[in-house]
Amino acid sequence: MLRRYQIPPMYGRFPPDHPALNGIRQKTTFKTQHCLRPTKDLVDEYLAHVTEAAWRKYERLYFRILEARFLESREPFDKLAAVAGVKDLFLGCYCPTETNPDPDHCHTFLAVRFMKEKYPELEVDLNVVRYTPPAPGVL
Repeated sequence: MLRRYQIPPMYGRFPPDHPALNGIRQKTTFKTQHCLRPTKDLVDEYLAHVTEAAWRKYERLYFRILEARFLESREPFDKLAAVAGVKDLFLGCYCPTETNPDPDHCHTFLAVRFMKEKYPELEVDLNVVRYTPPAPGVL
């Protein structure tokens, strides 16, 4: 299954029962080389003006980026779909954040939708598994 998770803050650790610990986690921020990463310019522009209109523009441009990457080299997308077909694969981002509190206004939400469109048999979960700090004394 293809899922989403919120990356813990620096030095944060998942509690032992966190669902993301039972799957494969892949960071997909603009700082990575992941095929589903957004561009820095796209992220910066959206975060400078977090509005519904800005989100619609982000969505449109992000899908164009993914489509171009998919057409250029489909192999990384095929590999993701294959892995997610046999194990929980979590796409990670820092959203939701104070600046962008809506977890559905995150590139991982769009990335999962994109993958579902390309691979209709792929099982997906659009909900974000949020980071919750472990209870004091745990870990």
